[in-house]
Amino acid sequence: MFSRQAKVIKDGNGRRITTTARGYDVLRDPALNKGTAFSLAERKALGLQGLLPPVVTTELEPQLDRAYRAYHAAPTDLAKHIYMWRLHDDNVTLFYALLQRHMLEMLPVVYDPVVGEAIEKYSEVMTRPRGVFLSIDDPAGVEAKLADFGAGADDIDLLVASDAEEILGIGDWGSNGIDISIGKLAVYTAAAGVDPHRVIPVVLDVGTDNEKLLNDPFYVGYRHSRVRGKAYDDFIDAYVTAAKKLFPKAMLHWEDFGSTNARRILGRYRDKVATFNDDMQGTGAIVLSGLLNAVARTGTAWTEQRVVVFGAGTAGVGIADQIRDLMVRHGLSKEDATRRVWLVDLPGLLTADMTDGLLDFQRPYARPEAEVSGLARTRCEAIPAAETRWPEMSALRAAAIAKGGIIDLATVVAAVKPTILIGTSTTPQQFTEEIVRSMAAHVEHPIVFPLSNPTLLHEATPTQILTWTNGKAFVATGAPFDDVVLDGVTYAIGQANNAALYPGLGFGVIVSRASMVSDEMIFAAAQAVAGQAPEAAPGASLLPSNADLRITSSVVAIEVARTAIQQGLSKEKLDGLVEDVREGQWWPVYDPVEAV
Repeated sequence: MFSRQAKVIKDGNGRRITTTARGYDVLRDPALNKGTAFSLAERKALGLQGLLPPVVTTELEPQLDRAYRAYHAAPTDLAKHIYMWRLHDDNVTLFYALLQRHMLEMLPVVYDPVVGEAIEKYSEVMTRPRGVFLSIDDPAGVEAKLADFGAGADDIDLLVASDAEEILGIGDWGSNGIDISIGKLAVYTAAAGVDPHRVIPVVLDVGTDNEKLLNDPFYVGYRHSRVRGKAYDDFIDAYVTAAKKLFPKAMLHWEDFGSTNARRILGRYRDKVATFNDDMQGTGAIVLSGLLNAVARTGTAWTEQRVVVFGAGTAGVGIADQIRDLMVRHGLSKEDATRRVWLVDLPGLLTADMTDGLLDFQRPYARPEAEVSGLARTRCEAIPAAETRWPEMSALRAAAIAKGGIIDLATVVAAVKPTILIGTSTTPQQFTEEIVRSMAAHVEHPIVFPLSNPTLLHEATPTQILTWTNGKAFVATGAPFDDVVLDGVTYAIGQANNAALYPGLGFGVIVSRASMVSDEMIFAAAQAVAGQAPEAAPGASLLPSNADLRITSSVVAIEVARTAIQQGLSKEKLDGLVEDVREGQWWPVYDPVEAV
């Protein structure tokens, strides 16, 4: 955000910035700094005449070209990531202009997947501290620490907070998780135009169970095993209370929390404040966007779908919930819709006899014992990847093997004959040729979404799936893949990347000042994304390209705000939604800076 020395003015003369700062104080403020783009008049008024090279570049172009060359000179993706954030610390406008110009190339470097490596090496690559660090060892200080950010009640639109228990595919990284909040907000700005000066990244440091961090002398976080139970809940409540008191107009975004905490936190606050969990709701909605197009292209009804989800964590069950809710929209009862979804994880098919060991959000999908009594069981020890990160599922797996074995994915697919197969397991190559061919033998156009990322964790490649189904499958992935050419047809592989949905959703909430984020608003976002995909044709992608994120996000924001108005949740009087969204978007251009 801008320092207390600067103020943004919007009036009939457009947008400009006034500041009392002078000299190096101007150049050292990344929100004010324009480098060589300061005009001669600005240099004189701001005391910069001898502090900059004499050349005046009133446009961004020369700076963008110079920055892009420096970016490519960085030898590794992590070095590129560090370069970009150091550029951000020098000049926010130039950072976002460069990111927007090269969105497809740079988004994976600035955020996922390279941010995962930056988090693992945070103490080594830490640049200027950004955001707010809140620690559970000082719950009474939460409000004061948020206030130290220096923003007023009308200055903040969005806070992204993480407790970093389940960061991407790398697990628990404690206070290092501040980078996930920072990166998420960068996507909000680059994709949707959320003003980067009106957001706060937050890490909720409740300790870590990562032994490597706890024994690392350079670790910057709270050196304690993860705190759970009432103390944890009280800490989260202190954060929500302080955030809403200090920034009453802001939306609260939750990111990369553990499965149980994610569900409980969202359930506790979603009817009280505008709040959203991207891992649950965003992942479910973006996958639903691809499924809306896939099911439409098969020509079948939603009430006829049979869905197997491999990976029953936050993302997998979040997807299952939104599929179930869509089936209900199409006329099924909630009970009947739930029965059309099968969950498979480390203990195999989740069944009713596991109920005591299942998490609360998995239990509705557990299959009755009578239904599974005739299915074969195996003692196969495969699928080990997530065991150490998910002790509940590991314990259930051991118990199932002790009782005779698990009902594995291949058995479930053969018995259920699913029309839709979704992978969120973070376990590679589990959609085998046998399984995919078994599915294709019973379904004319199988829908197969291997969503685990990064790429090395995918359950199968698009090339494999399309080859095994003779090009009849509809495929979307969680990681980016190149087009597949098969029998003369080019198949564009859509990426179910949350970046196509949550930025526009959040911006729609900001524009409308919605009092909550409803299921209808999220569904409106999913429909809007689906509508931006290419028209149905052989090989056409099921989802829009990330190259068009600003367009997609604008459409999403309009539909989300429209739904908020229709539901009576909007606190703003909006007369022309398209214009309201356009006027509210921030763009990386240099504003005039006036000395006062």
